[in-house]
Amino acid sequence: MSQTNILLEAGTNEFEIIEFYIDEQAQGDEKPYRAYFGVNVAKVLEIIRLPTVTEMPHMPHPSVIGTFNLRSRVIPLIDLSLWLGKPMARTESTKVIVAEFNKVVNAFMVSGVTRIHRKSWNDVEPPSGYTAQFAARNFTGVVKFEDRILLLLDMEQIIWDLNPALAIRMDRTGRQDGMVDRTHYKTLVVDDSNSIRRLIVSYLEKDGFSVEQDINGQNAWNRLTEWKRLAAEKGTPLSEYVDLVVTDLEMPSMDGHSLCKKIKDDPVLKSLPVILFSSLINHQLYHKGISVGADDQVTKPEIATLADRAKKLIEGDLDGIPKRILTE
Repeated sequence: MSQTNILLEAGTNEFEIIEFYIDEQAQGDEKPYRAYFGVNVAKVLEIIRLPTVTEMPHMPHPSVIGTFNLRSRVIPLIDLSLWLGKPMARTESTKVIVAEFNKVVNAFMVSGVTRIHRKSWNDVEPPSGYTAQFAARNFTGVVKFEDRILLLLDMEQIIWDLNPALAIRMDRTGRQDGMVDRTHYKTLVVDDSNSIRRLIVSYLEKDGFSVEQDINGQNAWNRLTEWKRLAAEKGTPLSEYVDLVVTDLEMPSMDGHSLCKKIKDDPVLKSLPVILFSSLINHQLYHKGISVGADDQVTKPEIATLADRAKKLIEGDLDGIPKRILTE
């Protein structure tokens, strides 16, 4: 299945979820319990039948059951049920979801795939109660249907936990301590992941930025409109409150594309530079960012370049901003 045929128009605050399930291996005469999950279509390259798997020595976790060859590309296969601690039986309907994000391809084995849902980010709730305890590191949100609850899988976090070398690192390139330009540009960072948000804030603050934070696009929009009101009321420039917005794409309530579009459609806020920062940015998603007016788009492995690119935007040095994303 190709993702290029099902990408939605940017700025609608809608996204598409591939729903899949895991049937826990039954104990004795018990009926197996079926749990439902989802993942953003934008991360999925294709869905295939279970291929021939080659076991490899020294796997990082028992859930990495081996590798397989897909059109001359060797891809690691993760048994998602083992990762979640709920082993499943393999059957003829067993499927493999091949996904790509942060320019890395991995595959996840599941019991089966049902359908694609088009939803609004307003329909996504943060995990709460028992679900929050169970889903703390594996899931980003909950979508409720009449007969079931669907947990949105955080594939990115799973891959980072399995292979920390792929995670965003705090290694810094460029300026050394003591050589930071302390301009204190006011930046609003928007990301629903506490760990990613803290990481972005740490990078920017070490380069002299003054940072405010929000957990989703709706909260950020409310804050921006309040700053706009205060600036008009006091007769001060908007830069008294904010110089730049850095936003993730996947967020409950309002996604990053929708936030960017609302900013660029506003006669006052449209001059505010917006950087989209996400693991999802590839050739297709890059064009969506352009369509909503994003000033720059940075993939998560490029975080070391974020501060410099942000300063170039604020200072109007547009020659320093990459015009396209290079992907393999």
